[in-house]
Amino acid sequence: MMGQFFQFETNCTTIRQELMAGLTTFLTMAYIIFVNPNILSATGMNKEALITATILASAFGTALAGLWARVPFAMAPGMGLNAFFAYSLVLGNKITWQTALGVVFISGMLFFILTLVGIRKWIIKAIPLHLRLSTAAGIGLFITFIGFQNLGMIGDHPVTLVTLSKFSPTVFLGMIGLVIIAIMEVRKIKGAILAGIIITTLLGVMTGKVSLPEQFFSAPPSLSPVFFQLDILGALKWSLWGAIFSFMFVDLFDSVGTIVACSYEAKMVKADGTIEKIDRILEADALATVAGALLGTSTTTTYIESGSGIAEGGRTGLTAVTVALLFLAALLVTPLIAIVPSFATAPALIVVGIYMFRNIREIDFKDMEIAIPAFLTMILMPLTYSISMGLCFGFISYVIVAVFGGKMKEIHALMWVISLLSVVELVLNVV
Repeated sequence: MMGQFFQFETNCTTIRQELMAGLTTFLTMAYIIFVNPNILSATGMNKEALITATILASAFGTALAGLWARVPFAMAPGMGLNAFFAYSLVLGNKITWQTALGVVFISGMLFFILTLVGIRKWIIKAIPLHLRLSTAAGIGLFITFIGFQNLGMIGDHPVTLVTLSKFSPTVFLGMIGLVIIAIMEVRKIKGAILAGIIITTLLGVMTGKVSLPEQFFSAPPSLSPVFFQLDILGALKWSLWGAIFSFMFVDLFDSVGTIVACSYEAKMVKADGTIEKIDRILEADALATVAGALLGTSTTTTYIESGSGIAEGGRTGLTAVTVALLFLAALLVTPLIAIVPSFATAPALIVVGIYMFRNIREIDFKDMEIAIPAFLTMILMPLTYSISMGLCFGFISYVIVAVFGGKMKEIHALMWVISLLSVVELVLNVV
């Protein structure tokens, strides 16, 4: 029955192959269990509850991908989007984390509706490729900057705004973790980020910077401090629609980019270039975001780490179901997860930032009509400490450059609307 449901023969795979692929994917993305609670807890959210929320949101989204879309893709709260939630939306815009969860919920619902009615294709076509690539690169710079801050390596300065901080023992430990991850990545050893987090935490225990829990296994922490705590009405303010769009936009293109890359690896792309089950995958992605907001975490998205399991032979939804079950198993070791310090997860942010920045090579910086909006999008995300502000400047500058470059007819109608909304968002934030 399992073979028929997941179509093992059609996909030339076996149960053992799928289970090993699921284990591989889990090992490469399990770092999110440690990193996401550390990032979101900066808003005042309960860290223990966030551990449970992160695991459940990841398990739900991944199981949905496995059982509904029947693809070997895994989902979890997205890197970059969680930083946007914590540092830009809550700490930067001074709104409550409950309202921020409402923003995530609404963006997920809109993403789901757009997928159902087919408008998703218009958005993908409307926004030029170089702006999509620069968005990923800008988010990479942003979370790398946050990683160095959390590490304690970069601090504030009254004149230059930022500077290199004095190295403390925890900074040295974090740098060791970064070196470990870098070496393992270069050597192409799977689970490098997870291994770096665990080794750095163990070094913290050995040096007295981290205290061991009283027990290693226990029932998961209560979800009640964050469960169903979202404020949807508070998120419906006009001033927050820019943030809603930013969440939806980043989730959409992050998911599409990941799905395309992993689909080619999994041989799910047809001769005409269309991707099997892409609508179901995006629907699962959107529903996972909605569920994640209800559980109490930021936007859930499809993970590029799914490619590691696919490379191991994962071809069906059983790979994803295996990942989901492993996430649920992690609920039993939450006391160990809770002791992981920010200096151990900071290197993970830095390395993930590098991964997100790599596609910059696809942008033609020799063409100034492309270079100007792409560069502004990238650089203003970390400088303004806001993904949405980077997007606003990128969209607005793209239209201005295209108009004065004599290419007004090439601007998609939807880009005019997006740019106008970006102007409104910019005005509301600076006036």
